[in-house]
Amino acid sequence: MSKRDLKKYLGELDKDQLQEQLMELYEKFAVVKEYYDFVFNPKEEKRLQEAKLKISNEYFPMGKTKKAKMRRSVAQKFIKHFTTLGVDPFVIADIMLYNIEIAQTFSAENSIKQEAFYKSMLNSFDQAVQFLIKNGILSEFRSRLNAIFQETIEQKWKNKKDFLQIIAQIND
Repeated sequence: MSKRDLKKYLGELDKDQLQEQLMELYEKFAVVKEYYDFVFNPKEEKRLQEAKLKISNEYFPMGKTKKAKMRRSVAQKFIKHFTTLGVDPFVIADIMLYNIEIAQTFSAENSIKQEAFYKSMLNSFDQAVQFLIKNGILSEFRSRLNAIFQETIEQKWKNKKDFLQIIAQIND
């Protein structure tokens, strides 16, 4: 069904029928319920802290698991989910940069031999920069971006030149 067909169909319904359909969607689909729960009670700070906890647990696990999993996908799921919900871009940007910062904290304490880790962090960095530019909030996060870049230099990451290219573009 196209948007136009849906709009036409919804236009034919009266207020009670629309309410009934929305209630049915709310009860039937968890994503609809979560969307409306977010719209009426965003609790962005709480969601941000929960996301940060789960991301940090990927690198510094608590509980039974002793080995870090270092999955970038965990942060990516939060980023995508927050974007879908319409969370404030500052919160999304914070998560994007936090993911790289916690990975750098981990790599400062542990030797990482997987080339994929460094490539993944570069991709995360590039995506964060693009997101900040797109949302017009680059200047608010410039110091954190520069700190991330400096950390790649201090830790002697193999792809630090790639980070430099990105930083050079935004610092011009």
